[in-house]
Amino acid sequence: MWLLLAFLSAALLGFYDAFKKQSLRDNAVLPVLFLNTIFSSLIFLPFIVVSALVPSALRETMFNVPVVGWEMHKFIIIKSFIVLSSWVFGYFGMKHLPLTIVGPINATRPVMVLIGAMLIFGERLNAFQWIGVLLAVLSFFMLSRSGKKEGIDFKHNKWILFIVLAAITGAVSGLYDKFLMKQLNPMLVQSWYNVYQVFIMCPIILLLWYPKRKESTPFRWDWTILGISLFLCAADFVYFYALSYEDSMISIVSMVRRSSVVVSFLFGAWFFREKNLKSKAVDLILVLIGMFFLYLGSK
Repeated sequence: MWLLLAFLSAALLGFYDAFKKQSLRDNAVLPVLFLNTIFSSLIFLPFIVVSALVPSALRETMFNVPVVGWEMHKFIIIKSFIVLSSWVFGYFGMKHLPLTIVGPINATRPVMVLIGAMLIFGERLNAFQWIGVLLAVLSFFMLSRSGKKEGIDFKHNKWILFIVLAAITGAVSGLYDKFLMKQLNPMLVQSWYNVYQVFIMCPIILLLWYPKRKESTPFRWDWTILGISLFLCAADFVYFYALSYEDSMISIVSMVRRSSVVVSFLFGAWFFREKNLKSKAVDLILVLIGMFFLYLGSK
């Protein structure tokens, strides 16, 4: 069941990436990110309030947000900082790079999670799963060649570095999620880390963006900004629920979630009219074959 939930989360993430790309086109990055944290918090705030004021209302449902003390909340605050760091790097990189480049790079994130899962949680992969991982690594190197056709040098392009840093911090977040799910309720983590991100973003907006807003790309409202929050919250809800299963493997869940590249790739091709699709499609096929081997290894 947890594997099917991971695939559902992947599909939702693909739409999230597409909405994010559209929102960031000719737009200021930090305000878009700030609004994303606000909307995501507003989605979960009713569940936090109802669970606290009327405990019996949601107690027997998956939407219940347990009331816990500072001992637990401090772990969630750490989660907020990790995720927000990944988002800042990812949003800036997404704005300046084609979606058909960003998606496959993000698809290699589980390789980092795999190494961490093996070292920290003692997870072990079988032959099929190893084949899936190696194909994902191969796709990254092939993608760098595709990027050169568009004048994107993976070694000297700072936006590529931003996406790689987003992937690294995202991998750290994934490993930390497995740790959190062993002791905390999934809804508790997801709802509160979104709330804490709003408070973290407030000084960033006031000190870094607002004073210099007229010197950089102006902010414009786009309804796709709301779509970012909706699809992200849905994707993360399913993701945390998958990790709550006792036999779930973060290395596999993380890898499957990166199959979201399929959806984002299609958006990049059809809606954003991006270039060099044939060579990038080969990279995408490698990712898909890798996902298939992971599925075989997890049956």
